[in-house]
Amino acid sequence: MPKQILLDIGITSRGKKRFITATKETVERDFGYAILSAEGYTTNDEIVFAEPGDMSLLGVRTLGGFSVMVDNIGHRFVATASIVAAEKQFIIHNA
Repeated sequence: MPKQILLDIGITSRGKKRFITATKETVERDFGYAILSAEGYTTNDEIVFAEPGDMSLLGVRTLGGFSVMVDNIGHRFVATASIVAAEKQFIIHNA
């Protein structure tokens, strides 16, 4: 999201991270935390402070937090089940 919008609504930077863009450029940006809502879905997530010229978009982590997939034809979110980590079973053998 644009940096100035985030600052205006009270989101504060918690540090800097490096990111690789869709064009494979490495950039460093401030990040913070926010509760996000869109089309009736809500989640909490890291949010990146975009600089002028950066794209504004929702990342895969945010979409996963919303438990949605994107319908590219209908230009809307479609509810889906959240993915959870599978539990591994470990077997310990006495030697």
